Amino acid sequence: MAAKDKFHAVVRIALEKQQWKITDDPLLLEVGGTKFEIDLDAEQLLAAERGEEKIAVEIKTFLSDSPLTDYHAALGQFLNYRLALESSDPTRILYLAVPIGVYEAFFKREFAQISVERYQIKQIIYDPIQEVIVQWIP
Repeated sequence: MAAKDKFHAVVRIALEKQQWKITDDPLLLEVGGTKFEIDLDAEQLLAAERGEEKIAVEIKTFLSDSPLTDYHAALGQFLNYRLALESSDPTRILYLAVPIGVYEAFFKREFAQISVERYQIKQIIYDPIQEVIVQWIP
């Protein structure tokens, strides 16, 4: 099993505070002979007329000296996980969870914004101290 990121429990708690039910921790997938482990799998029951919303969450901390290097690794992982989900569970939406400090310092930069838009990266911005989700970016 892959090592969990530093703020794994924080994001799990934050999701549960928003009434998300964690269904898999981690979500295990196998596609085309390749195994994947996505940090969290969750679903939230919405009003009956809206059905169920299902998500998978890849949690990243960006703790190295280079947020760009961390982003390169996170982006590659995210794109591969999204491809795997498209094959195995196309109803589940993948999110990249990043701490608010990293979002403010890195993801608001022009390059990061262009990349996030180009690769259609959905984000969950979380506060690791308050253990809450600050923002959902669909």
